[in-house]
Amino acid sequence: MWSWALHRITGVATFFFLFVHVLDTALMRVSVDSYNAVIGTYQNPLVALMELGLVAVVLYHGLNGLRIIAVDFWAKGCQYQKQMLWAVATIWIVVMIPATFRIIQQVLKGLS
Repeated sequence: MWSWALHRITGVATFFFLFVHVLDTALMRVSVDSYNAVIGTYQNPLVALMELGLVAVVLYHGLNGLRIIAVDFWAKGCQYQKQMLWAVATIWIVVMIPATFRIIQQVLKGLS
């Protein structure tokens, strides 16, 4: 049940990110100065942590989506769904560790 809820939550979070991304990119058509001002506000540690959250959300949503596809289209998918969920969690952690270090490194580099 938790994987179902997290899949929905991460999908909605990804949708809202894409909505904001389209809006701020559309500012280029209005004014380059406005676009640069908005992008300038993104240059802070809080937004970097939000980027880390975005990486976590998109990665989980994508990996869990592949698991759902396997459950739906593989004859033995239901039989192995628990093991596939553990595989998703393991891959998510393995990928998030270097991503976290990289983003934190960029935050610390920006602060100095």
